[in-house]
Amino acid sequence: MPLRFDIKRKLSARSDRVKALDVHGTETWVLVALYSGHLNIWNYETQSLVKTIEATSNDLPIRTAKFIERKSWVVCGSDDMVVRVYNYNTMEKAHTFEAHADYIRCISVHPTQSFILTSSDDMMIKLWDWSKNWACTQTFEGHTHYVMQVVFNPKDTNTFASASLDKTIRVWQLGSTQPNFTLIGHDKGVNCLDYYRGADKPYLISGADDFTAKIWDYQNKSCVQTLVGHSQNVTSVCFHADMPIIITGSEDGTIRLWHINTYRLEFTLNYGFERVWCVAQLPGSNTLSIGYDEGTIMIKLGREQPAITMDNSGKIIWAKHSEIQQANVKALGDQVVKDGETLPLAVKDLGSCEIFPQTLLHNPNGRFVVVCGDGEYIIYTALAWRNKSFGTAEEFVWSADSSMYCIREGNSKVKIFKNFKEIQEFKPDYGVDGIYGGQLLGVRSASGLTFYNWDTTTLVRRIEVAPQQVYWSDTGELVCIATEDEVYMLRYNAEKAEGVPDDEDGFEEAFEVVGEVPDKIMTGVWVGDCFIYTNSENRLNYHVGGEIVTISHLDRTQYILGYIAKDSKLYLGDKDLNVTSFALKTAVLEYQTAVMRQDFETADAILPNIEEEYRTRVAQFLEKQGFKEQALAVSVDPAHKFELSLQLNDFATAYALAEEHSSEQRWKQLSDLALKNSDFNLAKKCMYKAKDYSGLLLLASSLGDAECMVQLAEMAHAAGKENIAFTAYMTLNNIPKCLELLVETSRYPEAALMAKTYMPSEVSRILKLWQADLGKTNAKAAEALADPLQYGNLFPELQLALKAETALEKERSTLLPASSYTSVTPNWERNVLAETEELLASLPCEVAASPEGGAMLTAEEKEVEPPAPAEVAPPAEVAPPAEAAPPREVEKEEEFAEEEETQQSDEDKVDQSADPPLPPPSPPPSPPPPSNPPPIFGTSSTDFLTDMDKEISELNLDDVNVDDVNVDDLDLDDEHLFD
Repeated sequence: MPLRFDIKRKLSARSDRVKALDVHGTETWVLVALYSGHLNIWNYETQSLVKTIEATSNDLPIRTAKFIERKSWVVCGSDDMVVRVYNYNTMEKAHTFEAHADYIRCISVHPTQSFILTSSDDMMIKLWDWSKNWACTQTFEGHTHYVMQVVFNPKDTNTFASASLDKTIRVWQLGSTQPNFTLIGHDKGVNCLDYYRGADKPYLISGADDFTAKIWDYQNKSCVQTLVGHSQNVTSVCFHADMPIIITGSEDGTIRLWHINTYRLEFTLNYGFERVWCVAQLPGSNTLSIGYDEGTIMIKLGREQPAITMDNSGKIIWAKHSEIQQANVKALGDQVVKDGETLPLAVKDLGSCEIFPQTLLHNPNGRFVVVCGDGEYIIYTALAWRNKSFGTAEEFVWSADSSMYCIREGNSKVKIFKNFKEIQEFKPDYGVDGIYGGQLLGVRSASGLTFYNWDTTTLVRRIEVAPQQVYWSDTGELVCIATEDEVYMLRYNAEKAEGVPDDEDGFEEAFEVVGEVPDKIMTGVWVGDCFIYTNSENRLNYHVGGEIVTISHLDRTQYILGYIAKDSKLYLGDKDLNVTSFALKTAVLEYQTAVMRQDFETADAILPNIEEEYRTRVAQFLEKQGFKEQALAVSVDPAHKFELSLQLNDFATAYALAEEHSSEQRWKQLSDLALKNSDFNLAKKCMYKAKDYSGLLLLASSLGDAECMVQLAEMAHAAGKENIAFTAYMTLNNIPKCLELLVETSRYPEAALMAKTYMPSEVSRILKLWQADLGKTNAKAAEALADPLQYGNLFPELQLALKAETALEKERSTLLPASSYTSVTPNWERNVLAETEELLASLPCEVAASPEGGAMLTAEEKEVEPPAPAEVAPPAEVAPPAEAAPPREVEKEEEFAEEEETQQSDEDKVDQSADPPLPPPSPPPSPPPPSNPPPIFGTSSTDFLTDMDKEISELNLDDVNVDDVNVDDLDLDDEHLFD
């Protein structure tokens, strides 16, 4: 039978003539060397151009290029006789050297050592070592014409073969200058050659200008077969690494695929890109790259999934080319292997197969294995590997009943067998494009997927989907239908599929949709109600209860072989036939299955069998299903339990967990939830634990909790949270603490202003601290600050303010309840000085006049009785120079002094006419006249602004002579110059 496999195009990129190709081993890249002198790197998965290198000047052709993955290099040879090396990550040129005296035709990279071979039109082959700075370590001479290609022997890397236009093929040994032997047989020049990689044949293939390709046995040094069919020169040949085919390309524009055993032509491909110049394929991959006159084509041959199968006991059978091998995971015994590591399996040869295996599949009980390929099938016994039955078929599937199977012949007919005898043959209404085994027989056609009863072939249900694979559970109750980009989970009810169908689409209630997954599945298997699968992103997941759990991120594409419940392990294999395992506890899957079926008694019985390390995973599953109380009881992860307790408003459990594993974040979460539920006591406790000073400020102020506010102020002060501490002290009306806090933080200006407003008795002390601190940076500004003790005339209401401070002391120490808010006059509506004056006016004259009666004296004033009040004399007027007008500041000072004298005399008149008179407070002793005029910064803000408004209104700007201003007299370093 001919080979049967699909051929799909993966990349089509038009460009200039392609002279060489190479496929990267790990990246999805193909390297393209162009006749125009450029190197292109394409991503064949995304069909996008990744990198471009302009290698040669004057558009000289590049005839060969290779990846060197070990060094992240691209090496190429061109018609300027130069070899160039580039780093394909940085695109920088790593090295360049002149290699030959004529065009460079081929470069071959040694698979393990730091060597490359180059061949040229100068009829020589050279060996270069990049570890020795690209030194030429050997030259091979012997050909009498252009050397078109050189290839290392993959089974003996110390030997290589060369093809030349002198019509010969020579085999060489590294270290020897003479060829081992020469193969002669072509009538014209030889263009290309390749080694067979399999262990069963010592073969070499060559292509020549005589339109033929020859297969050589290099041990017997004889021609085994000549492939005839091309109508022009054969330019490229290769053996496929995994499939039993030979690939040849020709200038006639075709690619021909030949069977490696029968040498029969299987396929002829022509993509209309003119002449074929090169082909390249990656070992272990089914992709094939082809270089043409007009661009690059990449195709995929067959399927990449290996022919491998495993039964329920752990016996694995796979096909390596036509050889069948067996391994048993049970032979590992108690050997511990980590998840994802390759299992060290002992391999046993079962023999060869008469057909090339493309798929292998155990029947449900594991007694038989079917091998499919080349349009045929053969059923073998699994133990002795004996032929039990065979036939022609394009597809083969087993039933859930191990004695039944079905085959597809063509696109119109299927046959059902039982005990190796045909019992039924029928033609589905809409044709047959594919068949699927399991509880029901699935038939794919243009109308969708149709399920039939195995015994009666009656229609069960037609579903309008285009499946790629169908997976049935062992119980036959669940089925997964995998399409191109969607997965459907259905529950099958056999009782609903009895009797007469509802319509032409079968029994409507036979299937119930239980889940959909937007994913592309590669392989899968059911374990209970859990569906385990690998997807196109190389993730190993399982689906249960509408939720997807990722078991592992795979480092390469792997395919599920099966699950062994006794070992609680899932086994996978890759295209290189490496087998790995992942632990997946049966008890966990059974528990989840019981929960999905709402069989909680069974779930409770299984729970003790689940190890503690898997309890949190089970709890997360329960949480997603809405069983949060059960999840809280099952989980062993403190963080997960805390989150669950918050969701359940279980404050006691949450508080205990937060105490056991304390963190500010947890206390903050619990306090927020307590506030939301109006549990203020718990919220307060949690805020203390979380050091949530902002939250405590909000809570204490909202509740009117003075004790909490005091504690908060002390805690915030100790923690360096000055803003919160200040706000708390201010809320408590604790002005001394506020001032102390401002002084501690060197906020002297703010402290002085606050003292002037709330505690005038502290102004002098704080002003001295301010002057000392300001004097470090600006002495003039420090001297400009006025002390009320020295400049009493600038603070006319100071004595009254001191009396008010004493009068308000008791009021400040008494904290009013929040309930009195509506009956208390707000501070901004009160005039404290007026209140004090009224209070003093209501007192007897003796009490009001005596210090004990309310005169607020400082400590210095109590020790020494101040003299009679004296008028502060204004500073002597300094006569300006004759040629210059007096400064306006001096004029203002004189006017201010005159106004103060007038105001003082008016006040004296009012005092004399008052009945009864109140004696004025004792002013401080008059200081000696200062050397500088008294600063105006100490004047009452109200009087100062009033006077300034008056002065500005009377000021005639037309009288100002700008030319009279001497800029040199200004102190520009004075930071208060423009204040």
